[in-house]
Amino acid sequence: MFRMGIQLPNIVIPCRGVGYIVSCRNLQIIMLSLLFLLGLAEVKSVSAKAILVFAAASTMNALEAATLKFNQMNDVRVRGVYASSAVLAKQIQNGAPADIYLSANAMWMDYLSNQRRIVLNSRNDLLSNRLVVIVPSNAPVTSGFRFGSGILKLINNARFASGDPAHVPLGIYARQALKSVNAWNAAKKFLVGTMDSKMALRLVAREEVSLGIVYASDAKSTARVRIVDTIPLSNHEPIRYPIALIAKNENPIARKFLKFLFTPEIQKLFRRHGFSLP
Repeated sequence: MFRMGIQLPNIVIPCRGVGYIVSCRNLQIIMLSLLFLLGLAEVKSVSAKAILVFAAASTMNALEAATLKFNQMNDVRVRGVYASSAVLAKQIQNGAPADIYLSANAMWMDYLSNQRRIVLNSRNDLLSNRLVVIVPSNAPVTSGFRFGSGILKLINNARFASGDPAHVPLGIYARQALKSVNAWNAAKKFLVGTMDSKMALRLVAREEVSLGIVYASDAKSTARVRIVDTIPLSNHEPIRYPIALIAKNENPIARKFLKFLFTPEIQKLFRRHGFSLP
């Protein structure tokens, strides 16, 4: 639980199957959904003026800083609920009381759009990001490493972390990048797939895996990991974070907050947190 928001806890349950090490997806999603509902019990006690933003876990630090500024300027409370884009989208589709949704890729925003759960004319890309290869900060220097055929040598038959490529945006981008250099088939059996980007980062920071493929914004949030290369943009689809108002929950304050996120001051804040702008 966070000061200005709620983060769903990460639960990694290793299991073997389909050629790589991943979380037990069905069990995780069920457990996360139950924890999510418990978290929403606290939300019911918040003032009717409160705005709920369901946002991808990778945006948590930056969005919390933005909401703090907004709350100081307005007689309203904006709160964030942070988890995997997939988990949040499914909760919104099932009626969770979100006012705004911020996804780590277009796929899950399209999912809600197809379910008629967003206000179409409110949808815009708020942020963009880069993929980086990281190692624990005290790992041997890997000078000269460049993402490509060398990635398999860096993995060296050891476990590495990224998002679950079955449904987590980070994992989808990472799989695309590895496929682009013909490394996916050999690397996937060593992958520890996580429910969101923050968990992948923590596994590397704790030295539980040898390296990770994560977002640049997350890698810059801790001194416990070191970036050894930034993956070229040509190796994966552009990383975009679409944001939109939730249909039938329209609130003038939510629309005001949405506009606030696109102001020059907040765009600079996002850059300081390692994001780039579309």
